[in-house]
Amino acid sequence: MPITVLIHLMNEDPIVAEIERVPEPTDQFMVCENPRRRDGREVNYLLPELRSLILPWHRVHCVEILPTGEEEQIVTFVRE
Repeated sequence: MPITVLIHLMNEDPIVAEIERVPEPTDQFMVCENPRRRDGREVNYLLPELRSLILPWHRVHCVEILPTGEEEQIVTFVRE
């Protein structure tokens, strides 16, 4: 099952992509699929037909793992 992540690149806007597994500390790069902007538009420095992207770790500032539909249930307290 793919994991949706928000990837913050050095000196670039963040991109959203899917990864197959959480990267290990020994990995030299990260393979992501379907890269796009946060609003769903294409990334201007990538080809429109691109489906997979290999990012070296020295270009990545941080990676946020976005919640899935099941994890996104928010419990709130209601006063009556």
